[in-house]
Amino acid sequence: PLTDDKLAAILKEKGYPIARRTVAKYREQLNIPVARMRKEI
Repeated sequence: PLTDDKLAAILKEKGYPIARRTVAKYREQLNIPVARMRKEI
C-alpha cells in the first residue's frame, strides 16, 4: 500500500500540490487505516 508521503508525491507530480498532512486528514475521514495496518489485511 502507498504511504501518505508517496500519495502526496504522486499527487504533486500530477499538479495537485498538497501536503502529507492533508493526505492523512482525508485518509482518516474516509476511515482508511495507515499503510502499516493496510499491509496486514
